[in-house]
Amino acid sequence: MRMAASRPADRDAVAQVIEDWARERPELDTSPLEVLARLHRSFLRYSTRLTASIERHGLSVAGFDVLTALRRSGAPYRLTAGQLADTGLVSSAGVTLRIDRLEKDGLIVRERDADDRRVVYSRLTDKGLATVDTVFEEHLDNERRMLAGLSPSERRQVARLLRKLEDSILASDDETAAVETP
Repeated sequence: MRMAASRPADRDAVAQVIEDWARERPELDTSPLEVLARLHRSFLRYSTRLTASIERHGLSVAGFDVLTALRRSGAPYRLTAGQLADTGLVSSAGVTLRIDRLEKDGLIVRERDADDRRVVYSRLTDKGLATVDTVFEEHLDNERRMLAGLSPSERRQVARLLRKLEDSILASDDETAAVETP
């Protein structure tokens, strides 16, 4: 019986890239790739699985983002376009396109504020509430499967380190701005 070839656990595509660079440009410190290339590859795989899971329900990831923001806001599950933009880190114009599609699909309705007719809210319909609850539960199950190879302690450690990484990236933006400012 022939055994399938397997690669060592510490040998992956990123390790190969680092090895190639070490051969071609040994003077370069490629250690950032150990973290950021793996993070990027993990994100691409995560994104593919996330998108497929959400699209099975006829939603886009952007639409799902709006629905979850409305659901998290609590009853009566309504927010203005500006509030939605703040939660999703997109422009109000981008949110408007998402809202248009969700309204067309019967998942949300637009309502004018009773006291200030200039204010327009987007509110989950009963169908929208049922949809977001179903899809979000499946989303969490999907994420649990993706994290199954990590213990609870490792998950907490990764979460702390990713938070620290995000802070480091933000600090590098500040440093870049300081260098570019005359």
